[in-house]
Amino acid sequence: MKLETVHRLQRLAIPLQTAWDFFSDPRNLRDITPPTLGFQVTSTPAEKMYPGMIISYRITPLWGLSRQWITEITHVIEPQLFVDEQRFGPYRFWHHQHLFRTIAGGVEMEDIVHYILPFGRVGQLAAATRVKKELQKIFDFRREVLAKKFGVI
Repeated sequence: MKLETVHRLQRLAIPLQTAWDFFSDPRNLRDITPPTLGFQVTSTPAEKMYPGMIISYRITPLWGLSRQWITEITHVIEPQLFVDEQRFGPYRFWHHQHLFRTIAGGVEMEDIVHYILPFGRVGQLAAATRVKKELQKIFDFRREVLAKKFGVI
């Protein structure tokens, strides 16, 4: 069992509160997720994020197989950070930190994802090849969409 990590930084030309308002609203996730994943929020989350909030999704990550994914928002320090953790879904372990800081000309966003795939060594092999690349593509897509929407510094 190996803990994998994806780490991304992005600087956007928007105020901290604008970034927070956008990213802390689960309804915006679909806009920043590649259409190929067939991502849908299947719950009706509250308008304001809070610790303990449960959000359910449906995704189609591989071979057209639809999967349910349930996350819990475990930590919220507005407007600096929130953490989502998988409670049920495609990973054995998923912990995603979203960090926001004011910088000259806008905001710096940092994503730190720690994950473990299921299926032991087979999962490790998949992580080393396909899954890590797919997660990188998702964050690349997100970077492009956000740069167009908000501008970069």
